[in-house]
Amino acid sequence: MNCIVIDDEATARMIISQLCSNVPSLNVLEEFPNAMQAIKYLNQNEVDLIFLDIHMPDFTGFDFIETLKNPPKIILTTSDPNFAIQAFEYDCIVDYLVKPITQERFNKAIGKAEAKQSKPVAIQSKTEKVEATSGNDLYVNIDRRLIKIDIPSIYLVEAKGDYIQVKTEDKNYTVHSTLKKIEDKLPDDLFLKVHRSYIINIQKIIDIEDNSVLIKKDVIPVSRSNRPELMKRLNLL
Repeated sequence: MNCIVIDDEATARMIISQLCSNVPSLNVLEEFPNAMQAIKYLNQNEVDLIFLDIHMPDFTGFDFIETLKNPPKIILTTSDPNFAIQAFEYDCIVDYLVKPITQERFNKAIGKAEAKQSKPVAIQSKTEKVEATSGNDLYVNIDRRLIKIDIPSIYLVEAKGDYIQVKTEDKNYTVHSTLKKIEDKLPDDLFLKVHRSYIINIQKIIDIEDNSVLIKKDVIPVSRSNRPELMKRLNLL
């Protein structure tokens, strides 16, 4: 697997590269001290795996992931164990390594990445919590019932731990799912993810102030990485 390393600490990049050198299946293409340099590289090159630090100046690891339209597999490498639950909201993240990282633990993470690379697409069982779309309708599984939601009536989708809340003009729905799964079902011309925990219907925006938008009575934060796209979608750039 071709991979890159993103970490603002030179020593940390060196350690990850050394761990990679002990795994014959890994080929480190580049190392980057910040996310912006990595984004420029990925605009021109494809990789199979990214080793990514969470805490970096100006642009966090999660902000970086949200800029990628089709992210490769990602292994987070961090000194902070407090973001593990949040990390696995992202389908592209295959493991969460807390520094200092041993070769044994590193090898286990690579095994997960390799398994995901070759794993066939699974057929969903009828008992899973799933969402589907049909025309202007979104179907969500709530208490073993498929509930139909009119997509244009949705003004906000918010992540709340293992659940998401879908807010509509008439009613709110709490669904056991991830923000990513819902995002994939919503039309791009109406909806935009403005923060790692929020998706909004851009046609429902009432007001914009600094790094937030007002929809109904909800004030929703807009992350620094998503603000340019929001401005572009609203023809404000």
